Amino acid sequence: MVDILNAVLTDGLPAVEAACAEALAHGVHSADVVLNILARQRDPAPPANILTPHALELRHAPIADCARYDNLRRTI
Repeated sequence: MVDILNAVLTDGLPAVEAACAEALAHGVHSADVVLNILARQRDPAPPANILTPHALELRHAPIADCARYDNLRRTI
């Protein structure tokens, strides 16, 4: 309970209330779950995709060759 009340200082009361409501909606009443929900809400959105310039595009797909690894193992 103290951890949840402490989260009000950093995340604000509306965010903590929403996290508590979400946890209760899932039938969970653990402080760890509420703090996890708050942490997921704080995480930034995934970064935008960057388009690869034409000069850097892969022209020839690499071929998996396990024999190369076996050869290296034999030489060491």
